[in-house]
Amino acid sequence: MLEKLRERLQAHAPRRLRADLPQAAVLIPLVARPEPTLLFTRRAAHLSTHSGQVAFPGGKREEQDDDLLATALRESEEEIALPPSRVEVLGRLSDLLSLHGLKVTPYVGVIPPDLPLVPDHRELDAIFEVPVAHFLEDHRTHTDVIRVEGRDYYVPSYRRDDHVIWGLSSMMLVELLAEGWGMPISLFARPSGELHHHPERRLLDR
Repeated sequence: MLEKLRERLQAHAPRRLRADLPQAAVLIPLVARPEPTLLFTRRAAHLSTHSGQVAFPGGKREEQDDDLLATALRESEEEIALPPSRVEVLGRLSDLLSLHGLKVTPYVGVIPPDLPLVPDHRELDAIFEVPVAHFLEDHRTHTDVIRVEGRDYYVPSYRRDDHVIWGLSSMMLVELLAEGWGMPISLFARPSGELHHHPERRLLDR
């Protein structure tokens, strides 16, 4: 499964947004278990922005970062104690815009199972894994219909235990599933099932 993903991501041509926007990057960690999982974080309840939300590790680019991949790896080490040397980077996905005007660049990387990862409790209160099969089998609870500048985006929402995966993280997942594993899923194709409509937004939230 991971070898196929590596080949497909290396052949993928992700969309790039204009360079004059504030920059951020995230790492989408794939855990190399016999049945691969995706690793997520949950932001701490005491934070003033995005509190309690599920996200991939990442954050804003800082001056010392050579590039956005360095940002994603540095933030992952700061947030969950993931050593950059233990990440095999497979490729990147398309840039996305957050609600706050950040250009967010996702990178996909494979990490070994059972690393001693620890959440930075100043920012996070949980680290958890979800089998890739949960997403490939499309176990969404519903679809959020988010209108951005006149266009509808069909963003799946997933629940795993008491965690809800939605918004920008789900948009990244859709591209990963479609481009990495050839799943017939798209942000622009109306799916079957329950739809939740949201007010029009200029930019997308995480």
